Amino acid sequence: MTEHSLNHTPLHALHLELGAKMVPFAGYAMPVQYPMGVMGEHLHTRAHAGLFDVSHMGQVILRGDGAAAALERLVPVDVQGLAEGRQRYAMFTDEGGGILDDLMVANRGDHLFAVVNAACKEADIAHMRAHLEGVAVETVTDRALIALQGPQAEAALATLVPGVAGMRFMDVATHDWEGAELWVSRSGYTGEDGFEISVPEDRAEAFAHALLAREEVAPIGLGARDSLRLEAGLCLYGNDITPDTTPVEAALAWAIQKVRRRGGAREGGFPGAEVILRQLDEGAPRRRVGLRPEGRAPMRAGTVLFADENATEPLGSVTSGAYGPSIEAPMSMGYLPTAQATPGTRVFGEVRGKRHPARVVDLPFRPAGYRK
Repeated sequence: MTEHSLNHTPLHALHLELGAKMVPFAGYAMPVQYPMGVMGEHLHTRAHAGLFDVSHMGQVILRGDGAAAALERLVPVDVQGLAEGRQRYAMFTDEGGGILDDLMVANRGDHLFAVVNAACKEADIAHMRAHLEGVAVETVTDRALIALQGPQAEAALATLVPGVAGMRFMDVATHDWEGAELWVSRSGYTGEDGFEISVPEDRAEAFAHALLAREEVAPIGLGARDSLRLEAGLCLYGNDITPDTTPVEAALAWAIQKVRRRGGAREGGFPGAEVILRQLDEGAPRRRVGLRPEGRAPMRAGTVLFADENATEPLGSVTSGAYGPSIEAPMSMGYLPTAQATPGTRVFGEVRGKRHPARVVDLPFRPAGYRK
């Protein structure tokens, strides 16, 4: 895909002004890093606050009296019980129990607001329009989406929008900034405290500049976004979760509330319920696990995993892997048979024809810093 055929976010000119290295990602020209470099950006976010352009993701409004009940027929989570001003992690599933995409769903009073992954947004919107009978599915096309992440995110954002200081993790609210209506959630995908802010596209650059004027705020690209989410043990759609993985295999059972499980008031009723509910009761054949390679070299996505140095049959494979700047060590996630998924189990990853040891560890690799 050429530069001219790529979509641009409302902050494209700002990225160029800041010296970003741009790369194609999900059909968009996106910043992979800035002059600070991936390592510096990662550590800055952990210590201070990082500004991310996530405008490539899909913003969708669902309107209609039965929107929550209708959406529950596509996801295995409790949408009807979601309180106004709160949001929840969800996933679209298929008839085999596989994950079509993961998303965030917020109850904004008279409508639901969903944020879906960039690479899946066209398919997700078509999926909702095809199956959400009586619900208006509106694609938001005139707003940017900015994430501000890190322990100083609240202090930085509150200088512009004082009301955000009172928000809790997974709260959503509408705030004003110089006449612009901001849709704010206290959430993000780095394992840090922070916010995601939907801002009118014609005000996005000014708003980003106002945040970047703060000494604690630096622009962060896709490279550090990936290492940050991996340290936090968070899945990347297309790598760690796909239509070939169920929520239970992916260690996402925590996202399926009791009301949707066996014996719950609204048990099942979503695609793949038979498979997913059975796995919740009986266990899944394999599990997503954290892996700590014993050497210094990362085991990246695609690395095949074996039980020992001489085994001929693979156990599974790595789905994400990188060096973790905050933990000062390589880290990976992948899938192993449930019998081998216990922390402390030693496996071997084949890298460039040689097998290297790694140990199964609990996720996340680094404790989260969310504001509860």
